[in-house]
Amino acid sequence: MDALIVIFATGLLTMFIAMTKKPVLVLTVALIGLLTAVGLFVSQWYAPRNLFNYDGLLFDQIAIKFSVLATVLAICIILGGFSYLSKEKEHSGEYISLLIFSLVGALCMIAFTDMFMFFLGLEIMSIPIYVMAGSKKQSLLSTEASVKYFFTGAFATGVFLFGLAWIYGATGTFKLEEIELIVTSGKGSSGLLEVGVLLMLASFLFKVGAAPFHFWGPDVYAGSPTVVTGFMASIVKLAGLFAFMKVFTFMFHGVHELWANALYVLVMLTVVVGNFSALKQSKFKRLLAFSSIANAGYALMAVMVFDVNSYANLFTYVLGYGFSIVSLITISVIVDQDEDEISSLKGIGRSNPIIGIAATVALLSLAGIPPLAGFFGKYMVFASAFAKYPVMVIVAIITSGIGMVYYLKTLMTILGEHDQDTVITKPTVLHYAVLAIATIGSVIGGFLVF
Repeated sequence: MDALIVIFATGLLTMFIAMTKKPVLVLTVALIGLLTAVGLFVSQWYAPRNLFNYDGLLFDQIAIKFSVLATVLAICIILGGFSYLSKEKEHSGEYISLLIFSLVGALCMIAFTDMFMFFLGLEIMSIPIYVMAGSKKQSLLSTEASVKYFFTGAFATGVFLFGLAWIYGATGTFKLEEIELIVTSGKGSSGLLEVGVLLMLASFLFKVGAAPFHFWGPDVYAGSPTVVTGFMASIVKLAGLFAFMKVFTFMFHGVHELWANALYVLVMLTVVVGNFSALKQSKFKRLLAFSSIANAGYALMAVMVFDVNSYANLFTYVLGYGFSIVSLITISVIVDQDEDEISSLKGIGRSNPIIGIAATVALLSLAGIPPLAGFFGKYMVFASAFAKYPVMVIVAIITSGIGMVYYLKTLMTILGEHDQDTVITKPTVLHYAVLAIATIGSVIGGFLVF
């Protein structure tokens, strides 16, 4: 809880410091605050001592692990995107503070113990992203992204609240533990409960971008500023998937067959739609959007098969995926091409070997090539699901093979002959630092967790 307060205070402080129009000062304060929060999280691993406590939030060891990863990814996104954010010197500080506030919401979605706190976390995380998605005022695509994300997000939130009302009617409480006891014992109204569970399932599928509720993703990812796209693809995705697992595998474990049967079909649909749609993309961020949809489907397999290793499986998966996204978004920031064509990346890896190595590791990790973190994530998720859902795992493996096509195609573009017409922004020290952190995370992260 102390770390969360530090991050919130950092957001407030950076918002006021932003008025000085000194982006470097804002960045320095943000880094100090976020690194302090990471230190507090780590110090509470074995000896949880908090100056402040609140019953609606519980940072146990599992929550701490995901919170540290989310905070580290946020640090990388802010550092890697600083050159992009500081182009508008008057607003760069506000961008950083909004990202930090959104991180606060994501951490609330990780540590919540009642559904009221989850709803607050969801809105705290989403509202800054609604604003930032449309922050490129000169771009109609950015405006479209903001409007689409707002309306689809508001609709999904409405469905969630409607489902939560049915759950409350069946159980009479918002607390996770109390709902779990009532659902497991069968004391709640079964009709109300089942309707509420299915409505909440639909809302969560919206939030993580799973098919057939994925339609907002490509346009929002493509139209948003590159840094915001990276934040949505990594931190927002991580928080949504963790909350999905926490609600359905713990709170609704007693009606597992009800929601798992529906999710069984939707997971296969998601990995098929995501991978086949990505094959024909020529825009880099749209490619990442459909890749994100496919990866949401793979990660949801960990939710369906809940056992003692499920949280570890999900953590390994989002670790490999998150660091890969950080590398690719940083490379996109370095290229800084408004049209966002994949062809604009041509030769960047050959002209700059550091970028080439980072891109190679990131794309191969997303493709699930051993011994990178992405491979360990897929292996652990697939292995845990195979005994109970062999057909689903076979479909996932086949579509994962299809995914290798567009990942390797993009990699060959990056490592190809340099196009003399392509103008590449000179990478900064911050870019190199982020690429190094993300590459190391993708290379050794899987080994450490495994």
